[in-house]
Formats: sequence, C-alpha cells, structure tokens
Amino acid sequence: MTVTGARSYRLMGVLNVTPDSFSDGGAFLDASAAIVHARELVAQGAEILDIGGESTRPGAEPVSVEDELRRVLPVLEGVAAASDWSTTVQISIDTSKAAVARAAIAAGASIVNDVTALRGDPAMVEVLADSGADCCLMHMLGEPRTMQESPRYVDVVDEVKAFLEQRLDFAVRAGVREERVMLDPGIGFGKTIAHNLELLDRLDELVALGRPLVVGTSRKGFIGRIVADVAGENEPVAVARRLPGTIATNVLALERGASVFRVHDVAAVRGALAVTAATLGRRWTVRGMTQTS
Repeated sequence: MTVTGARSYRLMGVLNVTPDSFSDGGAFLDASAAIVHARELVAQGAEILDIGGESTRPGAEPVSVEDELRRVLPVLEGVAAASDWSTTVQISIDTSKAAVARAAIAAGASIVNDVTALRGDPAMVEVLADSGADCCLMHMLGEPRTMQESPRYVDVVDEVKAFLEQRLDFAVRAGVREERVMLDPGIGFGKTIAHNLELLDRLDELVALGRPLVVGTSRKGFIGRIVADVAGENEPVAVARRLPGTIATNVLALERGASVFRVHDVAAVRGALAVTAATLGRRWTVRGMTQTS
C-alpha cells in the first residue's frame, strides 16, 4: 500500500561519530560501525544522513578541526561509496567549521548542518556559496557549553523567527541561493521546556518564512523531563523511554508545517508521520486506486 500525504517531508537520520553525544555517544565512533548504522538508517527510510563528529549537547566541549575530520571523513567516504543508494540519499555534515565542511563536501556531503547559523566560522558562508551545497541554519542561544544557563526570551517564537530571517538574509546576500537553505528553530538549544513547547505549538509562524523547516526533538531532555513528571519520577527518564515523546512532537510538527525531521529512531517516526500525513491529506492509494474518506 502506498500512502500519499498532505505534505511532502523527509527524514534525516542522526549518525553521531562522537564519544560524548547525549543519546548514543561512543556507539558509532568506529567508522565501520558507523557505516553499518548508516545502512540501517537508510533501510528504515532516512533520506538524509546527518553525520557529526562534535557533540552539541549542553555542556559539550569544543573539538579541534583535526579531531573532527579524523572522526567523520572515513565515515563520509564509506557512506558516499554506497553505490546502491548514494544517488537517492543526501549526506549532511553536522559542523560549524568551514574546513570540516569543505572536506566533507569533497568527500560526498551535499548539506552542511550548521548549528551556529554561519556565526561560528566566518569562512563557512564562502564554502557554501562556492560549493552550491544545501545548508541548515539553526537558532541557538549562546554556545553548547553555556546555552542552558537560564535562557530568557520576551517572546521565544518572535525572537527565533527574527533571528532565522536575519541569518537567511545574511546567507543570501553572501551568495548562498535561497532555495538551498533550510531553517531550524533549535529545539533544546538554549531553551527551557516552556520555550520548546511554545516553539512546537507555533511552528506555523516559522514556516511562514518560506523555507523548509527542520525539527530536531529526538530523544531530547525536555521530553525526558515531561515523561518523568507524568510518571512521578524526580529525574528525566532514560533515553530509551523517550521514543513516544519524540513521535508525539514530530507528529505535531508535521501538522504545523515542518518538512524535515531529524531523528534517531527513523522507522518508528516514519510510520507515525505516514499515518499523520494520510490523515491530514484525507487520501491514500491502495493497489493503484485513489480513495477518499
């Protein structure tokens, strides 16, 4: 059965090649293990593989260019060499360093996912303009080491929207084609639980910027805290118990217009989004016949 939904969307599978990411740090630090996992993510339905060699979890310490390249390049090269699906799957490099982005693009990446929205390295925008690669610009308050230290906004949605609009304008004026840019509100990056929920509730206001909106709620701490509160537990629940919350937030985000979903559990989220899209679209295709409800 083929389902046709109300909107098109893509799943971005997370591939952390780090020892300290909050969810799966160390699990795929070995390049061969990472490449195997990349194949698993694609088999589950990932259309983008987001490969990162530097953790951006709260409190994370910076990584040198050399260490980041040492972690990601063997994985990028191995993934890019997968001729059976490399023409249908985009490779994304999760980095804020121009040198890493340049090397990753040379190795086969076609998206740069920059959590600093081109503020971390002045040379990054030139790399994007010259290469013609796609990019994702994300909102983050401060930097990973400090972003969760009492984040404050007058109106989080208005401020995130203004920031993303300004960074989009900056990129375009520097030679990046607007149609190459995706925007990410940065759920969990310098936001409280209330800020995250407000952003999810009003995502349609960010969609109005006219660029594909990326949402990354997968397994994040605010989900763990909400689930713990419902269960009467004092500490955020373990990562393994955050899948239902991840699915719920992605379903809400799709309904509000998001179109790219950055997740660890691709198969589970894919199924939930398929049902959501079919429901919103009120149509589906079964054995070549379109039916409406």
